[in-house]
Amino acid sequence: MTILRALIAITLATSASLATAGEIKPYTPEAFDQLTHAGKPVVVDVSATWCPTCKAQKPIVEGLMKEPAYRDVTVLTVDFDSNKAALTKFCVGMQSTLVAFKGTSEVARSIGDTTPSGIEALIKKTAN
Repeated sequence: MTILRALIAITLATSASLATAGEIKPYTPEAFDQLTHAGKPVVVDVSATWCPTCKAQKPIVEGLMKEPAYRDVTVLTVDFDSNKAALTKFCVGMQSTLVAFKGTSEVARSIGDTTPSGIEALIKKTAN
């Protein structure tokens, strides 16, 4: 019985931590439209695997998404090299671009910012 209680406690703790974390997932037009039309905060993260600036941004974004303040924010990742349609849709000309939306409105954009304070300021604009 104590093993069952321990498993339940672990499951509840995991569920609670997931509820306080923002989500990071691959971009699809359907996911973007669904989230933004529902008024949800979204950050589109355009990156490339070979990009050193993108590699510097990634742990900052991941860390911020673990913050309770950003639990409602969804980061949608776009591969710069393979998703040209998304680049056109969001008017993105280079990797390491973050585009923030509050509902259907773009509220902030940054290119090449690797500062935790700058990236957090962009994400904060979607959440408030």
